[in-house]
Amino acid sequence: MKIPAVLSAPLPRLALIGLTVMTVLGATAQAAERSGPPAGTPARAEVATLAAGCFWGTEEFFRKVPGVLETRVGYTGGHLANPTYEDTSAGTSGHAESLVLKFDPTRVSYAELLTLFFKMHDPTTANRQGNDVGSQYRSAIFFHDEKQKQVAVELMRKIEKSGAWRAKLTTEVAPAGVFYPAEEYHQHYLIKHPGGYDNHYLRKLSFGP
Repeated sequence: MKIPAVLSAPLPRLALIGLTVMTVLGATAQAAERSGPPAGTPARAEVATLAAGCFWGTEEFFRKVPGVLETRVGYTGGHLANPTYEDTSAGTSGHAESLVLKFDPTRVSYAELLTLFFKMHDPTTANRQGNDVGSQYRSAIFFHDEKQKQVAVELMRKIEKSGAWRAKLTTEVAPAGVFYPAEEYHQHYLIKHPGGYDNHYLRKLSFGP
């Protein structure tokens, strides 16, 4: 058997090779620490939880917004633990069909997301969106901190003052509670079923400067 050249080298040479490898690896690790996360990775993603009627269309709308990183539909705002779609559809769980999304605040702000929210569904119809009727289809903003609450309340005041919607807003503003992810077949439903049921669209509304 032929002995590889490296193994047949004198001990001082082997030590030199090992020292060189360790030096390169150390320099690479230091460079990685200095460079930080890859370009385009947000330093801190934020979370928003919204309810705007059927969660299929809500997710389909927001997943396309630049700056939105992840979306997941589910149930929140009610009293029943571990609800199913059937529980929520029956209106007995108290939950709303909802969307939780992660977003990069350097690309889209919470206020901008809420502005889109108030244009992509009708926030003036209590417990209803189009043909979907029931408390599970209510309009709601579930805030994750006081800053989000303040942004929501101030924007709603601005919208009502603008008169863009010709009726009073019925959107619920409440603290975010436990979010129960919906069954897997509901996730990204309209990607799996293009052309499926969706009554969400962007209205040409102006809420003022």
